[in-house]
Amino acid sequence: MKIKIGWLFVTVLMLTSCGGIRSVRTAKTTAKADGASLMKETWLSAEQQRKYDYFFLEAMRMKGKNEYDAAFGLLQHCLDINPTASSALYEISQYYMFLRQVPQGQAALEQAVAFAPDNYWYSQGLVSLYQQQNELDKAAALLEKMVTRFPSKQDPLFSLLDIYSRQEKYNDVISTLNRLEKRLGKNEQLSMEKFRIYLQMKDDKKAFQEIESLVQEYPMDMRYQVILGDVYLQNGKKQEAYDVYQKVLAVEPDNPMALFSMASYYEQTGQKELYQQQLDTLLLNKKVTSDTKISVMRQVIAENEQSSAKDSTQVIELFDRMMKQDMDDPQIPMLYSQYLLSKNMEQEAVPVLEQVVDLDPTNKAARLMLVSAAVKKEDYKQIIKVCEPGIEATPDALELYYYLAIAYHQAEQGDSVLSVCNRALEHIAPDTRKEVVSDFYSIMGDIYHTKKQMAEAYAAYDSALVYNPSNIGALNNYAYYLSVERRDLDKAEEMSYKTVKAEPNNSTYLDTYAWILFEKGNYAEARIYIDNAMKNDGEKSDVIVEHCGDIYFMTGDVEGALKYWKKALEMGSESKMLKQKIEKKKYIAE
Repeated sequence: MKIKIGWLFVTVLMLTSCGGIRSVRTAKTTAKADGASLMKETWLSAEQQRKYDYFFLEAMRMKGKNEYDAAFGLLQHCLDINPTASSALYEISQYYMFLRQVPQGQAALEQAVAFAPDNYWYSQGLVSLYQQQNELDKAAALLEKMVTRFPSKQDPLFSLLDIYSRQEKYNDVISTLNRLEKRLGKNEQLSMEKFRIYLQMKDDKKAFQEIESLVQEYPMDMRYQVILGDVYLQNGKKQEAYDVYQKVLAVEPDNPMALFSMASYYEQTGQKELYQQQLDTLLLNKKVTSDTKISVMRQVIAENEQSSAKDSTQVIELFDRMMKQDMDDPQIPMLYSQYLLSKNMEQEAVPVLEQVVDLDPTNKAARLMLVSAAVKKEDYKQIIKVCEPGIEATPDALELYYYLAIAYHQAEQGDSVLSVCNRALEHIAPDTRKEVVSDFYSIMGDIYHTKKQMAEAYAAYDSALVYNPSNIGALNNYAYYLSVERRDLDKAEEMSYKTVKAEPNNSTYLDTYAWILFEKGNYAEARIYIDNAMKNDGEKSDVIVEHCGDIYFMTGDVEGALKYWKKALEMGSESKMLKQKIEKKKYIAE
């Protein structure tokens, strides 16, 4: 419930000025929320009832309009008409709770429950309040009443379970579980909970009897028999566990639960060879589903990680034996690749991931992992190999188009870059992030520039900035190419300044901004920015070094200009005018 801050202060002032918030009106006889002494609501004449209904509905209307001060006053008027009206009591209790007047709110809510004991939600609200106030005995007493009043509702019993468990009233927990069992029937969850509680009560006999009774209830369900064996094994009854597992396997030799439990038995009894053999029997068994094998391998991994040894080679060897089988389900190699990556064995994971995409070409996650590995190695040929079939199998996977476009760019396949970007843009959906769309247009702008199609390049950059005005790469390139053409320099300066502001230590962006200032004749300011560019690794770029010489010359530092021009030439600059600049010792525009 959102209440206007202004109203809150007005209301508090109004109420305190009247001597404090008024207590909720009470009936002549105190009503108890636990239902021990239930009161009937006050009888109203037809005229009184009409007035009550009018003011209550008006209060709800004001509440709907967020005019909470008016609603509060109307509700108090309702209680003047009928102090025992549960609807008004409940509503006004919510206001008291918001105002942190907990005693008044609790009193109102208790009366609402007392006068409307058959309203489930009033009772549920009061239970929640008792729990918040840590009045667990009151909450439990009310919940016990609710169990009787609302026999179709299961929540009160589950809430009682929680409270009795927190209070460690184990006999009450068992009693509540038994009541749930009568309603829901005998099931694994309830029996396991009773088993756990009996163990806490140190009553092992009843604990095991509980699981045994579950088996007796469902004698044909081998799963419960395996659970009984697991319970025996976890509690030191190894022989009893072994006998149960063998009984199950005699009936169902390929029962995956029993096979895995037998493996656990061998492990716990120190029979390592039998443990390994048992796992192989389970994991190399073609009759066992892939889902089951995945579940088992997850348990094996978890147990290995929790052990003191943490020997990943055992897990890898087990995976390798599984991979030698004819594989038609990508789940197992996918789990294997994830495990290898978690162990920083990225190179070993690559062939496994390749097997995943061979089995399931639509597995985008596996394909992106392969792309990531190729990106780290800067292997654009591998990126192309992975992404080309990827965009065919998953045509809406924009990430694959992006990496493919970058790889084609590195391979100097400009037409392929444009084709891929255009195909990607065909798959733009309403929920596609605008930054992603912007990046595709930015890449297209770069390619059009390489192809000397400047009109198309600028149109692409414009589109990129429509989708993402903060696309730093597009802003920088757009601004620089405009400066090279000596056109729209004010627009170029504005765009370039955004990049410098966003990344003040980026030598490329600093150089672009300095060069635009140079072209505009602001040589002194240009020198400040080119010096900053040089301080931020700009000296590694022959273009930036040559620009530095140009700017130094125009600020009157001919000696400094010659130094940087010569350095740019030594770095292998392909500038057409550089040698002439050095020979003539002057700046020559290209």
